[in-house]
Amino acid sequence: MDLFEALYTTRAMRRVHPDPVPEEVVRAMLDAAIRAPSGGNAQQWRFVAVTDKQVIGELAPLYKDAFATLQETIYAGQKERAEATGDDQSLRVISSSQWLADNFAELPLVVLVFHRNDPTGASIYPAVWNMMLAARGHGVGTTLTTILGFFKSDEVFEIVGAPQGKGWQISAAVTAGYPRGRWGLAKRPPVHEVVYADRWGAPPNWTQPGPVWDGE
Repeated sequence: MDLFEALYTTRAMRRVHPDPVPEEVVRAMLDAAIRAPSGGNAQQWRFVAVTDKQVIGELAPLYKDAFATLQETIYAGQKERAEATGDDQSLRVISSSQWLADNFAELPLVVLVFHRNDPTGASIYPAVWNMMLAARGHGVGTTLTTILGFFKSDEVFEIVGAPQGKGWQISAAVTAGYPRGRWGLAKRPPVHEVVYADRWGAPPNWTQPGPVWDGE
């Protein structure tokens, strides 16, 4: 796959089929992850690739409860505001997020990502993105979620047997599977609207009204 196609079309794919992701694809995803740069080349990461339906089934109610907590706290009122303003884009994201929470037990693959001594995430998230790009190259859709680490960390540690008190933290749970939807460019405002030149508020001397790569 062309590099720019992967960059421009790797998006959150929450709705996926329950069909298993082949072991060789999982291996390729994780091998790509560990090729990412890390601060001081410390490589303070661990990945738990969960395909066992029983384990995913144990994680599922935790994820659903964490998602409900998110809606009641950080995202409180978001759906109502989107409905009131006719924000269809936000409503689609909310709907697909709810689908993931409701169908977590049917996922074929969840990769739990752990980090240590990486408080900013500057080392672990490049590795996560590498993994997601590699998945895209194999036709597998992924979604980076963080709510298990925020709201259910202790329970997840217990389920997968991760060592407590050793400095490890959950930075992400990446859900994965073959997508029910279609790949495509995510809608974004023109890049020049969010870029400044040299100083905050100073516009660049260029404009880019559409995506540089558009599949042509």
